[in-house]
Amino acid sequence: MSGQVAVLGAGSWGTAFAKILADAGREVTLWARRQSIADAIRTERCNPEYLPGVVLPERVTATGDPVEAIKGAEMVVLAVPSQTLRGNLAEWVEHLHPEATLVSLMKGIELGTTKRMSEVIVETAGVAADRVVVVSGPNLAPEIAAEQPAATVVACTDSDRATLVQRSITTPYFRPYTNDDVIGCELGGAVKNVIALAYGIATAMGFGHNTRAMLVTRGLAETARLGVALGADPLTFAGLAGMGDLVASCSSPSARNRTFGEHLGRGATLEEARVATRQTAEGVKSALAIRDLARAHGVEMPITEQVELVCHEGVDPRLAVQALMSRTTKPE
Repeated sequence: MSGQVAVLGAGSWGTAFAKILADAGREVTLWARRQSIADAIRTERCNPEYLPGVVLPERVTATGDPVEAIKGAEMVVLAVPSQTLRGNLAEWVEHLHPEATLVSLMKGIELGTTKRMSEVIVETAGVAADRVVVVSGPNLAPEIAAEQPAATVVACTDSDRATLVQRSITTPYFRPYTNDDVIGCELGGAVKNVIALAYGIATAMGFGHNTRAMLVTRGLAETARLGVALGADPLTFAGLAGMGDLVASCSSPSARNRTFGEHLGRGATLEEARVATRQTAEGVKSALAIRDLARAHGVEMPITEQVELVCHEGVDPRLAVQALMSRTTKPE
């Protein structure tokens, strides 16, 4: 494979991932939806909107033209909001290299179809499932961009392709592990966003460590139940793509879903929380899709249900807490 990689999406994680690839020796073209961001990356070597203060390697260039970014790239990294993936990819698919490896950084479930991101890629791009690689784990972009030690999971049904991507993103500060459980890795990344919303709500309401520990552990139980119902390996949820990602997103004050939840817990409306956070909180929309997915498979996900009610039906968080605590108790 040549060294050329396209990263489509210049948000915080897309930009940080471009840096990782460059630090690992790849030539990277980063597509930014806004031309001003592409210009800043090219001329100032930074993304002031999403990763201010982080100097990007010379191997990273940027463009506002997705076709230019994709041209000749044998690895295409998709880092757009999950609910825009299908529409974006439909516009880009004819420009993809016929053997390109498609790497998904997205953590969400598509509204309406309840499909995981790799399923949307397979369906929209018309590629085999073993062409799609999922990267998921406790990967808070500002910390990784600052080269703080971190790890992730590279999941693909083709072990050789997973290893290829693993080698492409291995740096002294970033350690990837391979896995063949694409379903588990994707569900871990999607559901943790919803649980992080609940964690943020609870934090803003003044609840302490007992409550927050309950949300993390019972949230992980929800995730694992859904994963097993869909064919995932339950051990995946004890690793980086499960517990690791969940802990990072819940415990970090800078994690966008937790921050969004804190605004809701302080009484903000959904729109007020959107304005305050300024970035996409994937868990807000994914809560609806995950709820529908769970119901379709007969899986109980009470925390997800209550987050959906708070976000989309205006239920007071205090009533959501009462509903969770008044459920019939069962064996753990």
